[in-house]
Amino acid sequence: MDLYEAMRTCRAVRRHRPETIPDDVLRRVLEAATFAPTGGNAQPWRVIAVRDAGKRRALRDLYLPLWQEYQKEHMRASAGLTGDAADKRDRMLAAADHLAAHLDVSPVIAVFCFDARRMAITDEGLGRPSVVGGASIYPAVQNLLLACRAEGLGCVLTTLLCKAEPEVCALLEIPDPWATAAFVPIGWPASKGHGPLTRRPVQSMAFGDRFGGAL
Repeated sequence: MDLYEAMRTCRAVRRHRPETIPDDVLRRVLEAATFAPTGGNAQPWRVIAVRDAGKRRALRDLYLPLWQEYQKEHMRASAGLTGDAADKRDRMLAAADHLAAHLDVSPVIAVFCFDARRMAITDEGLGRPSVVGGASIYPAVQNLLLACRAEGLGCVLTTLLCKAEPEVCALLEIPDPWATAAFVPIGWPASKGHGPLTRRPVQSMAFGDRFGGAL
């Protein structure tokens, strides 16, 4: 499909059918991830396609309490919302509730790992949270998301399971010093799936020559 259409319609699809994803389709979306740019072309990430039903249930059991705690915090932070904003929040939370309770229904959970020793993390000493290392991981995740969109698969990027990293590493036999960066449940959409996205207009996101300068 057209690349711009894929980017404009790649929704977070949290409701999946349990039907198996054919091996050739899964291989294509995983291969798409490998073409993402990384610092020095080091490709310091790996992805585990979790299809085993028992391991998917174990990931669900780790994810669900983390989501429930996050949801409480989100509700407290958004308590003042009313009208359309509150409705939008409630729809998102309902879909996220479904994902948390049915994470194991997704026939594949793609678990992205990374080895920080092979990454040029140039913002380590700036006294703020480091984000630069993600530049060698998350483009691969985005490639996977867009490839899933092109194949008609539903998917969503999640990171909550990073809070349970020791348990995840033990479950999936991820060796030290590899760490977790992203989890992408993948499946055929169980509801309407992808469609047009709502985002801020480009003039509020992109500036010319200085922060806040008119583009």
